[in-house]
This record gives sequence, structure tokens and C-alpha cells, in this order.
Amino acid sequence: MKNYMGKTVEEAVSLAVEELQIPEAQLIYSVQDKKKGLFSKKVVIDVYEMSDIVRFAEDYILGVIDSFGIESSVKTRLDDDIIHITIDSTHNPILIGKNGVTLQALNELAKLAVNNRFKRRFRILLDINGYKNKKYFTLEKQARRFAHEVQKSKETYTFAPMPADERRAIHQACSNMPHIKTESTGEGTHRQVQIIYVD
Repeated sequence: MKNYMGKTVEEAVSLAVEELQIPEAQLIYSVQDKKKGLFSKKVVIDVYEMSDIVRFAEDYILGVIDSFGIESSVKTRLDDDIIHITIDSTHNPILIGKNGVTLQALNELAKLAVNNRFKRRFRILLDINGYKNKKYFTLEKQARRFAHEVQKSKETYTFAPMPADERRAIHQACSNMPHIKTESTGEGTHRQVQIIYVD
């Protein structure tokens, strides 16, 4: 983390952009301090790197799991704009939960904590023992099977509600199938994917 000072937020941001040589849209910062004197005004911003965000996310997840009395470790990799965090613990099945519900809740908590802390949306994906990759594989097989049924019957198939990363797996699995399109419908935790026949 680095600090930059200017008379306005815009000036402080401009200084950071110039020194770090990155586009303003990619700058992650928060306003730390605003001071107005009789004859002067200054603004201090904290500028973060991705490593700061990753460290905060890791510490948060480890802290939550530790509060359950479970020992754990994490490994993180960045893939485009997604922060992938793999958890390994002494009680992996408990942290995954039935149908991945506990893991998804941990994922939402981590995402909310990071987004709230840095005032910006980050995509965070938690996994334990390859659970997510196995889930994607299963969903993709199901999606293709149901899509073939929709091609024959021309009747829409609707999946049960699921998180965004799992919906994405279904969209990708059906993306090149003839006479098939997929749509996400619903709001929040009720959002689900439909496989629809098109002429």
C-alpha cells in the first residue's frame, strides 16, 4: 500500500496514476484523510496492489474458519480478474457442506468483506479439494444432456437456483449447440438458468 497526497482526490489519483503507470480505471484506492486549513486543503489516498487485496481475503477466510475451531491453509492464484483461493483444512467436508452450501456461504462472506473493505467489486472463487471443478464437470454434462432433450421437445428446461460461477458453466456448455440458448432469470439467491429452444 502507498499513500498519495493532493489538494483534491482527483489530484492525488493523478499523481498515483503517473507514478505507477497504470490506467485510472485499474487504480484501487480509498480516501484516507481530508483536511482543510485556513489557507490550505489536502487529501490523502491509500493506493492498493492486488497483493494487498489477496492478503486481506486470505486473512479473512482463515480467520472465519479458525473461529470454527478448524485448522486450515490457503493457496491463491489470479486468473484474469478472478481471485481463486483453494482451502485445505482438517475438516474439508464440513467446510464444503451439503451440496456445497457452506462453501458458497464462505465465498459470499469473503466477497462481501473484500468489496466492502476496498469499495470495489472483486470476483472471488473459493474451492476445497477440487470440489468446484468436479461440480462444473457434472453441471456441464447435465446441461448438454438437457439441451439435447430441449432440442427434441422444444420445451424450456429450468435448473434449480445456483451461484454465478455454476450458472456460467452451464452457459458455456450450451454456447455452441444449435437451436439452443441459455438465460439466467430471477434475483439474488433465486437466480437460475433456463435452457430454451430457438428456431
